[in-house]
Amino acid sequence: MKGLTLFGSRSPYLKYVAVVLTVLVIYTLTHHGATSYMDINKELQQQVKQPQQSDPASGKVQVPEQLKHKPKASVEDIEKFQEQLLSGDKTGWEATELLSEEERLAAVAQVKEWAQLNKEKQNGKDNGAGAGAGESAQGQSPQQAESAPAVADAGSASGSASTVASNEKVKATFVTLARNQELYDLIKSIRVVEDRFNHKYNYDWVFLNDVEFTQEFKDLTSAICSGKTKYGLIPKEHWSYPDWIDLNKAAESRKKMKEDKIIYGDSESYRHMCRFESGFFWRNPLLDEYEWYWRVEPGIEIHCDLNYDLFKYMQDNDKVYGFTISIHEFEKTIPTLWQHTKDFIEKNPQYVDKDNFLDFISDDGGKTYNLCHFWSNFEIANLKFWRGEAYKAYFEYLDATGGFFYERWGDAPVHSIAAALFLPKSKIHYFEDVGYRHHVYGQCPLNPQYRYEHKCSCNPKDDFTFRGYSCGKKYYEKMGLTKPAEWVNYQ
Repeated sequence: MKGLTLFGSRSPYLKYVAVVLTVLVIYTLTHHGATSYMDINKELQQQVKQPQQSDPASGKVQVPEQLKHKPKASVEDIEKFQEQLLSGDKTGWEATELLSEEERLAAVAQVKEWAQLNKEKQNGKDNGAGAGAGESAQGQSPQQAESAPAVADAGSASGSASTVASNEKVKATFVTLARNQELYDLIKSIRVVEDRFNHKYNYDWVFLNDVEFTQEFKDLTSAICSGKTKYGLIPKEHWSYPDWIDLNKAAESRKKMKEDKIIYGDSESYRHMCRFESGFFWRNPLLDEYEWYWRVEPGIEIHCDLNYDLFKYMQDNDKVYGFTISIHEFEKTIPTLWQHTKDFIEKNPQYVDKDNFLDFISDDGGKTYNLCHFWSNFEIANLKFWRGEAYKAYFEYLDATGGFFYERWGDAPVHSIAAALFLPKSKIHYFEDVGYRHHVYGQCPLNPQYRYEHKCSCNPKDDFTFRGYSCGKKYYEKMGLTKPAEWVNYQ
């Protein structure tokens, strides 16, 4: 993608300006009396218009007048704006009139980048951040692999801001369990995550498989991902029958579930997957350096621009588990899961948090399970929770019963029950703004102004949050949250 640049070969004049501006940047960084680039950003923020409001009477989106017939900014307009920033000339700011907010932010971000590079060169600590991008993680320098700057296209009104500085990022990664044959469905998922979110942040991506990934899989995924890509082979002990499982009993169970037409009832691989996602993905050495993960599966969609760092939001707001869709489980897949859970709690009451979320998963104080759970094909969570004593003990207890194979326990109810019991409910977060969809169920922000401002491509009529089979209404009620005003129209 073409970057905003003041250092091209447009004319001898611009080359001369480039030299002068570089000197000005160095002078700015080394003299306390000069205007700092942080002040430049503050000046810029004062110009950004307040968000437009929708008309509550009509429900229509109010499109800002200046966007209806706005001329497109040229490269020269952006260069002029950057010249004004670097010179400290606050009279006029004519160049800002044609720039979109995203273009202005991207221009400021690049000025900061130039300033930082000049500072590092002056201190003899140039880290090579100006090196070429676009290589796979295997061929990148550590600086490139961690946070190669993504700069907006100067001629595009839809260009995005520069990446968040590496010292502001959290220790986080995307995690995908996928098979080689799912490659072409998966790269669509990766593409939408990158376009809607990660091209601004460049978080890493960890891919896991029970067989070796093909070179084609590695080449295509590394080409699409903006952060480092890592490929892991799942150990056999994490994707096989443990010694205590009666294989004949497991086979009979699969046969009976197939006859009963239970979804994935006769699938061995599905059971291995659910057991792996419940008790082993977070133990993979490729995840050791991370504290947070965002699970992404083939075939998912994200319909809205995400203009903030979801990982950092979770960390800064002391959250542990985040989800987008809640739903009822198929009761025939987990007939004994709740009884085993009650047995575990009776033996280990110390693990239940006093401010737990039991009333979300049980309507009678814990006697029975109401089947509500968070749909785990999307989850953003802190890996410390799964690595902690309570969850590890809970999983090992469940695993010893054989329920993953004798029944068909999903990782979603296992994760959800654990989060509801072992966490204070304040640490569970519902991401209502993602516009997420996985196969037949989807979430779409109901507020029309939000959908306009975040370029959402979903139809609110397809939102599942407050439908009968969803647990969204219960989540809002038990969490004490106010439902969006529009929810009554989408039940």
